[in-house]
Amino acid sequence: MLKPIEAALRHEGANFQVKVTEHSGHATTLVREALEQGAPGVAVVGGDGTFNEGLNGFWRADGTPIQTDAWFAPLPCGTGGDLRKTLNIPRNPVDAARKMIRATPTAYDCGWIQLRDRQGQDVGRAFLNIASVGMAGLVDELVNQGPKWLGGQLSFLWGSLRAMTMYKPPLVRIEIDDQPAVERRITNIAIANGKYFGGGMHIAPSADMRDGIFEVVTISALPALSQLMMISDLYGKGVMARTGVYSNRGARVKVEAVNPETEVLLDVDGETPGLLPATFEIRPGGIRIRH
Repeated sequence: MLKPIEAALRHEGANFQVKVTEHSGHATTLVREALEQGAPGVAVVGGDGTFNEGLNGFWRADGTPIQTDAWFAPLPCGTGGDLRKTLNIPRNPVDAARKMIRATPTAYDCGWIQLRDRQGQDVGRAFLNIASVGMAGLVDELVNQGPKWLGGQLSFLWGSLRAMTMYKPPLVRIEIDDQPAVERRITNIAIANGKYFGGGMHIAPSADMRDGIFEVVTISALPALSQLMMISDLYGKGVMARTGVYSNRGARVKVEAVNPETEVLLDVDGETPGLLPATFEIRPGGIRIRH
């Protein structure tokens, strides 16, 4: 797929260099190096997880931006396609590249998380679409370990069905902005900048990537049959009218397990970088996207 994209960009008169990732996390390094060398922007070809890696190259490890005016262009070619849906990017990456080259970079919000990684270290990272707490982290692990030939929606549906048989809902404490903390046993909490996750689940219909605030959707612990019905609603009409679903809005969200010994996985733009406790903060207009 890379060669047709290169041909399309050359046809449009673009001046660019191509770098190919070699391992997990390499996209972050390549983007950071390009920006440090003065590149005005970076296009990333891949899926939502690769986009997240590329996005993180726009910041140093301490969270400071490398360039404030550089643009980011996601060209979709992966399993999930959730960011593509929110930003209305063409499904075909060649078409996306042609549209991108004519586009003007626009400021969008992004999120910044402080979390605990798998080695127990406190780290920070950016996200663009949705970060979530609970079963979605387990689904990500199962999807990333499974076959990609199923495609986005089927991969995430199969991962969700498998996760339902394994997942034990944790009791967590949720604090949004300066509101009093709430304790809930959860299936999932989505801290949403974008609208979709899980290969097309419409989890946050009111989310807007340019309004400076998260939509926070909490799905309480549910019996198996209710979970199946919830999955159907997520791929269809949505879940907001269902009992046990709570929607809030906030610029800062803190989530921690009530029992500190409980491991609760995070899902960040389709990847699983770590565990609770975690704090999510919005960065209004934090990234310029060309699409």
